[in-house]
This record gives sequence, C-alpha cells and structure tokens, in this order.
Amino acid sequence: MTTMLGKHNPLPLYQQLKSLIEDRITSGEWLPGTQVPSERELCEQFQISRITVRLALADLVNEGRLVRTQGRGTFVAHPRIEQRLTSLTGFTQDMQSRGKRAGSQVLQLESVPALPNIARALQLKVGDPVILLKRLRLADSEPVAVETAYLPEIVCHGLLKEKLDGKSLYDLLRKNYNIHPTRAEQQLEAVACPAAEAKLLGIRRGSPVLHIHRLTFGRDGRPFETVESFYRGDKYIFRAELYTE
Repeated sequence: MTTMLGKHNPLPLYQQLKSLIEDRITSGEWLPGTQVPSERELCEQFQISRITVRLALADLVNEGRLVRTQGRGTFVAHPRIEQRLTSLTGFTQDMQSRGKRAGSQVLQLESVPALPNIARALQLKVGDPVILLKRLRLADSEPVAVETAYLPEIVCHGLLKEKLDGKSLYDLLRKNYNIHPTRAEQQLEAVACPAAEAKLLGIRRGSPVLHIHRLTFGRDGRPFETVESFYRGDKYIFRAELYTE
C-alpha cells in the first residue's frame, strides 16, 4: 500500500484511508483472510494519527468489510452471502447456488399447541397441533442463522420422525408430503440480536442481525409454514431488483 493520502483533499483523512483499503479489497489485491497492517504500521506509513486509522478501520468493520480477531489483528472479511428477494428458495438451495456447503443442526423438533399468532398465520384454531422445528443454519460449517418454523401437524405428521440434520426441509416436504412451496410473504427488519440467538450464532448480544418473518404458501393457496429467523448481519445480504410500473 504505497498511495499517499492528500492533505488538501476535501475528504477527511480517515475517509481517504477507508477508500484506499476498500480499493485493495475490491481489486483483489487483498483477498479474504488477508491480515491488514496494524494501526501502528498504518500510522507510520501515512503519517496520520492513530485516531484517524481507528475511525477508518471501525467503519470497515461495521460495514462487514473487515473483521477483528482478539489477540490476532484485523483481517479482510469473507464476502457476505447474498440472497435475492425475487425468487422463493430454501436455505439449502441458496447455499448450493453460491458454491457453499449448507448445513443445519436441529435444536428442537416437537409437537406443540398453536398459540394465537401461529394459529392465525396458518389458518388454524388456537391449540391445534403444530410442528415446531428450530434449527441452526450453517454455511461452510459456520453459523449464519437461527430459524424457528411452525407447520400444521395434520399435513406433515411424519416430519417428527424425520432425520432433519443437514437436510433441506422443502425437499422433504415435496418428496414425502406432496407440499410444494409456490409463494411467500416476507418481512425483514434490522434488530439487536437477543441473548439466546447470539450465543448460538457465536456473536455478542446486541450485535446487528436481520430479523425475518416468512409465511409460505403451497399449491392449494393455503399457508403451510410460518418462520421466524435471525440472520447474522455481517454474513448475509438481501438484494432486490426494483422496476418502474
């Protein structure tokens, strides 16, 4: 990194340094996993203060371009997983389409009575039996999401006996229960990660995550699944294409 920062550039020095580092990452000069020079090295190289360096690095860490590892240093982050909002796919299909190895750990699988909000979403009566399936979703063995799904037990009772670790739920529903996802309603919001989910995801409580609610419908037009998910904000991006009417 030899480009110097411009003292007379109208941009603040920390933004100039941030842009320079981003260029190194975008161009491929610094590959994912590359260790970034230390704060002291950057200060000496560009003749700038440590506060300036820290501001630039902090911005890049917050944006997911860099990652800090305690006791080791700062590294170029691996690209976040991108999911487009224009098609209905499951987690396994998303990962496979990006060349990643999808995985899951079943945390909870049982029959429970439908609470009012679940019954309303699935067009059931309060207290009707539903299957609760909670899973930790993995990409290349790294935790990226916690998903809690509810399905009407009447349409897929045998799911309680299935071995679901590492398997695609949608594939099983298609093959074994003739349930074919056709459309979904999805709501996303950025929230601070609750303590329980943070522990599962290996992040700090309060870290930014994407909180997602999805209601999925089958060929008959009826909802067969309602899901609440927490996706790591530093690992996942949702992208949508918008068109004028």
